[in-house]
Amino acid sequence: MAIERQVTEGEEPVSPFARLFSLPGLDVFNILTIGFKTKTNPSILVEGLKNTLINHPRFSSILVTGHGEHKEKAKWIPTKVIVEEHVIVPDIDPNIENPNEFLEDYTSKMALSPMDMSKPLWEFHLLKLKTSHAESVVVARFHHSLGDGMSLMSLLLACTRKTCDPEALPTFVAPKKNKAKNICFALVAWLWFIVRFMFHTCVEVIKSIVFISCARDTSAHIMGKPGATLNNNKFIHQIISLDDIKMVKNAMNMTINDVLFGMVQAGLSRYLNQRYDLEDKLHLHGVVFFNLRPNRNIEELANMMAKGSKCRWGNSIGYVLIPLDMKSNDDVFEYVRQSKIVMDRKKHSLEPLFSHVLLKLTLEVFGFKALKTLVKRIFGSTTMIFSNVVGPAEEISFFGHKISYVASSTFGFPQGLIIGTQSYVDKLIINIGVDVDVIPDPHHLRDLIIEALHMMKSAVVPQTTFHASEV
Repeated sequence: MAIERQVTEGEEPVSPFARLFSLPGLDVFNILTIGFKTKTNPSILVEGLKNTLINHPRFSSILVTGHGEHKEKAKWIPTKVIVEEHVIVPDIDPNIENPNEFLEDYTSKMALSPMDMSKPLWEFHLLKLKTSHAESVVVARFHHSLGDGMSLMSLLLACTRKTCDPEALPTFVAPKKNKAKNICFALVAWLWFIVRFMFHTCVEVIKSIVFISCARDTSAHIMGKPGATLNNNKFIHQIISLDDIKMVKNAMNMTINDVLFGMVQAGLSRYLNQRYDLEDKLHLHGVVFFNLRPNRNIEELANMMAKGSKCRWGNSIGYVLIPLDMKSNDDVFEYVRQSKIVMDRKKHSLEPLFSHVLLKLTLEVFGFKALKTLVKRIFGSTTMIFSNVVGPAEEISFFGHKISYVASSTFGFPQGLIIGTQSYVDKLIINIGVDVDVIPDPHHLRDLIIEALHMMKSAVVPQTTFHASEV
């Protein structure tokens, strides 16, 4: 079908990474699930999107990729957006027997369904479905060419407001900064940081190049099929208490990210041991994404949608390759300790920036065919993707609808396992996406990950009650 161009002025070129994520066989999507404390009103949501989201140029433009029979330069073409065409309200039986399972199946089918390229590449599905933790649910899908996960999450949060102050934007917990006691101590600490930074950069970059060039994860049991991105995927959620994570974090003097990644490794190790009895023989790697932006720009995005001002946008992410600890450890805390050691080396290096520059240089020097080969080499040779997004510290509403939880995930990479975590107020939402041909029982893997946290918390504070609940 020919693409109708209502507006021809203001065409913009497509960024290299946007073109990459729209290449045939590498269509990547971001999936967002929002649970609400009230029933959704479709007309209010549509009106809210008209006043905010479509004011962003990417959400009111058609992507012309330049692929196919009619070769042309890739570009964004502004178009008149009919928001109602992007908001789907399916007819759902209100007395459905298992709403949680229905939500999982619906999300999985939606992710696999083709997206109409003749319209802007986003859609919202409003489900009049009461689940264990929401009176209604919205499942949104965004093509990765629109922006990376952090950009899209920030943009959507710029559409929300605090429930305690309907005019105020969401706030986030700022990371604590260590204050130097004196100038001499600060100078010595700074010099030592530079030495460590350069050392870790050299070591980690060399290791990354060696892995990309001639290494590959050793297990075919949990790796995605070569070249496959549209498999029989399934998405599941789990809500746990963020306070439980913080309790373990404080007891071990580590970060929330260290605890989360330790949980994932502990659960995955036990899963492989129970299913294949192979864990001590495996050499597996995960891909962890890093946001390369200095801040989240919530205010700038809100002003852009309200006043048409400019702000930085696009895919600005790097990645690091993380060796996964798959050994059987009687001490569950060992997984967290190893996570901290590895993550500290990665955070104190330029590997995330190196990976970003490597992809750009490959494109500029060798072209898209080489870039596509490199991306498939990186993601096709690793086992899983892990990401963690810090959410609002206070309850927020989306066009007047109070939010209960937010879960985000990515779909389209060749890995058989993608795990994303998202905090919201006092909750931590774990989102697991799997290729069921690779991991046929994702609920069991989820339970093992949660059980790892239970073991940690029980060891830190005996006789405690663990709080976990399925979405």
